[in-house]
Amino acid sequence: MPDDSPVNSAATPLSATASRAVDVRRARGATAVVFAVHGCVFGSFAARVPWIAAHVGLNVGGIGAALLMPGIGALVAMPFSGRLAHRYALRRLIAVTIAVFCASLVLLALPTSFALLCVALLVFGATAGLADMAMNAEGVAVEKLYGRSIMSSFHGFWSLGILAGSALSALASHGGMDARLQFAIESILLATAGAIAARHVVEDLAAEAEAATPPPVFALPTRPVLLIGLVGLCCVFAELAGTDWSALYLQRELGASASTAALAVSAYAATMAAARLVGDRVIRKLGPVPTVRLSGACAATGALLVVVAPGLPAGLAGFALLGIGVALVIPLVFAAAGRIGPHPARSIAGVAGIAYGGGLVAPGVIGGVASVTSLTASFGLIACLMVGMALAAGVLRSGN
Repeated sequence: MPDDSPVNSAATPLSATASRAVDVRRARGATAVVFAVHGCVFGSFAARVPWIAAHVGLNVGGIGAALLMPGIGALVAMPFSGRLAHRYALRRLIAVTIAVFCASLVLLALPTSFALLCVALLVFGATAGLADMAMNAEGVAVEKLYGRSIMSSFHGFWSLGILAGSALSALASHGGMDARLQFAIESILLATAGAIAARHVVEDLAAEAEAATPPPVFALPTRPVLLIGLVGLCCVFAELAGTDWSALYLQRELGASASTAALAVSAYAATMAAARLVGDRVIRKLGPVPTVRLSGACAATGALLVVVAPGLPAGLAGFALLGIGVALVIPLVFAAAGRIGPHPARSIAGVAGIAYGGGLVAPGVIGGVASVTSLTASFGLIACLMVGMALAAGVLRSGN
């Protein structure tokens, strides 16, 4: 992580400036850990979807319907998150939401019926959405202190978390470990790491300004938030479809083994993480709108390659390109939302609700389309969405 310091400290005494810079760098590292923990939970779950489907006894249509539940849970929870961000300090909010999200991982391996799995996934989606809002609000606060684009690197650590979680699940699957044991151990370790990191985050500098005019308990998005959120929705739709369905796609469409199929999530997350870790330089050079347009073209190409893939190598390459294409869009979406006043946390919550709440239905939609046609046709739909995302990139200017 670059050793740069915040730019807004010219009038501060030298010793105070140095101390402030150290605090902000520490906060940046702590925020990166929180993002990584969040991603690790998702990656661990995604790579174990085939195990969960077999454990409950669901076909493609059944698991697709069940995977609608995280999106519904997030859609119910996210409209309340702006008020939570106003009422509670970010440090406390992050610590609580990330711990509860980690704990929800255990629930996903317990159900033996479709109904119980749906309940577990509702809780998983709701806690994921609340934790996501809190950590992105923190990311925006730290980026403001730096005075330059750093959100992409935070999301890069989220992708590294996906990579680590999916790799752990692949190893556990290969070794025959029961997912219930794996998830129980992981949830304890990850919750502990998240709680320690949360102690070093900074509070949102806009909190005092927001205190005089608290947002409503339940808030619908404004027009700028809605437009930016729809771009995010297209991106998250593709991102989560790739995360949740890549393993099953390789296993059922291209004949990969369960352990090899789990590596699809790892390959997808690895390219996404690499793109995000260098993405801030790209964003500073090209600007947000051209970056999103280029990203959409890359993601559409990857989805089309998945559709026409004759074998495993081509399928993996397609998911890799899809990962690169969606990598930088969500960081730009949240950065734009954080510039919409007078309640940046509310704007972030609104965008997160649209993007993640709507996008989390992607696995269910993919499953529904697949049950009527095929998984191949489902990824053709993703290619079309990526073209639409590229064409709509101009709305990110409204966040400037």
